[in-house]
Amino acid sequence: MDVPETTLAAIKVGPSTMEFRELDLPEISEDAALLRVEVAGVCGTDVSQYRLPLRGGNPIIMGHENVGYLAKVGRKFAQRKGVKEGDFVFPEHYVPCGNCEWDHMGEYRHCANTEWFYDPQAIRLGYTSMDVAPGLWGGFSHYVYLPENAIIHKIPEGLTAIEAGVVTPMSNGVQWALLDGEVKYGTKVLIQGPGQQGLCCTMNCKLAGADLIIVTGTSRDAPRLEVAKAFGADAVIDVQSEDAVARINELTGGEGVDVILDCTSGAGSAPILLGVEAAKRRGATMVMQAEGGEALFPDFPIGRITRKAMTLKSARGHSYRAVELALHQLASHRFPLDRMTTHKFGLKEVDFAIKSVGGQGAPGAIHVSVMPWE
Repeated sequence: MDVPETTLAAIKVGPSTMEFRELDLPEISEDAALLRVEVAGVCGTDVSQYRLPLRGGNPIIMGHENVGYLAKVGRKFAQRKGVKEGDFVFPEHYVPCGNCEWDHMGEYRHCANTEWFYDPQAIRLGYTSMDVAPGLWGGFSHYVYLPENAIIHKIPEGLTAIEAGVVTPMSNGVQWALLDGEVKYGTKVLIQGPGQQGLCCTMNCKLAGADLIIVTGTSRDAPRLEVAKAFGADAVIDVQSEDAVARINELTGGEGVDVILDCTSGAGSAPILLGVEAAKRRGATMVMQAEGGEALFPDFPIGRITRKAMTLKSARGHSYRAVELALHQLASHRFPLDRMTTHKFGLKEVDFAIKSVGGQGAPGAIHVSVMPWE
């Protein structure tokens, strides 16, 4: 396909501040590639990251949920990845070292090379600053640079770009509910939070044959709780208007649930404490998001447990297998995904798109797609 010499990109230049610049496209060596971005999804992580100061004062191109077409592919990259120009693909935001035991298991989320939180030179799509050459690391742009150790998944036929753009939260749903939470036939599960991650967990629990799926949210989440029911939830609970523990005991006959999936992230300690009370007497599993948890429980290092992927079980990203299963699930079209893919915006509306996911822009936003070419 024809590729111009420049690209337009939305660049974060400060907390909640975006500028638009035309940048030169980098040369593509034999072991690299260039992705023409069709959709860059916006998730809750983008909301929190957008508000933060720049690390080291360096601008950044955000956008880590990217699908698109390979516009330029180096010879060695094509041979190594089994791809060619024109392929419709999803590059994971993890860019691992390729040599450690985690990478050999497909668990790139644990590779030290992806730890952008600690190492400003570590490469992760959508998180790495522009001072790391060639700087074109995020999907809020017409093009994204893919280095030799990028992880590529081919997108199945029959999926639109917007549907394929759901693959990141769906992969997390597969990972947290099925692989980490081990939800299966007969499981009673509590899913806390009906956002992108919670709704994807709901769909995967339904497909796994869970005996009872309960989804909790707040009064503000009423429309999302209705979507959760469309995706397979057996019961939904407004924690602000109901006694959640009493309702869960009623639904489970006093036995409690087998698995708790905390998808609230940033909702304070209440979901964690509710999960403990909702758990069955012995042997329940809780998969939780808890970055920054030290502020909630200063004497218990929840955030460190999450970052180090220790048990309890930490909701920390996804594996290669989870992505492949997620793409298969999306391609089945078993669920009305249009209930979740609520909004799309052009590249120059990135600021509003991020704020919409954060509840301050377009009302009713769940999964939001940035369409760089619109």
